[in-house]
Amino acid sequence: MRHQISGTTLPVLQVTLEAGETLLAEADRLSWMTNNVALHTTTAAGGAGGLFGVIGRVLSGGGLFMTEFTAQGGEALVAFAATVPGNIIEIPVSPQRGFMVHRHGFLAGAASLQLAIGFQQSLGAGVFGGNGFVLQRLTGTGTAFVELGGEIVSYDLSPGQQLLVHPGHVGMFEESVGFNITMMRGVRNVLFGGDGLFLAELTGPGKVWLQTLTPSKLAHALAPYMPPAEKG
Repeated sequence: MRHQISGTTLPVLQVTLEAGETLLAEADRLSWMTNNVALHTTTAAGGAGGLFGVIGRVLSGGGLFMTEFTAQGGEALVAFAATVPGNIIEIPVSPQRGFMVHRHGFLAGAASLQLAIGFQQSLGAGVFGGNGFVLQRLTGTGTAFVELGGEIVSYDLSPGQQLLVHPGHVGMFEESVGFNITMMRGVRNVLFGGDGLFLAELTGPGKVWLQTLTPSKLAHALAPYMPPAEKG
């Protein structure tokens, strides 16, 4: 498997597969491909074993279905474009190094990867539009590609070192990093609709990737341009 990430503001991931090689992605993430790619849509991919495995993947932000892209009769090309302005990064996943990724972060990866719910907690409507805060747990063996919004700022946390982050800026972190949601009292902000500010508490050791574009800020920027909702 070879890959190339092209572009700046809205990058695209292009993956070249050897004959017989398979790539895993969400069912709706395909942008273009060569005509010798066989598609197989299934609920069993991504490490989902049985009904509860599928439900867990859906709750983590993944889709009900995953698609396996397999090259037939020679090399084949599959491409996935970013859905928001930002970056696409490559990460090596192994049994000794799993990752926690933001709700819609997983873009594509090796068929041997496993995607499941890693963390879920309800937060204020102003933080995530009432959808709560969810992290995907990415494990297994192989290369994965993750999409992060805006620019990326990374930190290598030493054991016991802590970082307090607005939940929307949490892009991804190694499983070795401790994670907790805490509230900062006494902060009054109409965006959070209350008297407290939710923060993600990240504790080392491990690497953390933060994204500068949060879902709530993107939604707020687009809101003036959206048509009004029709009244029933």
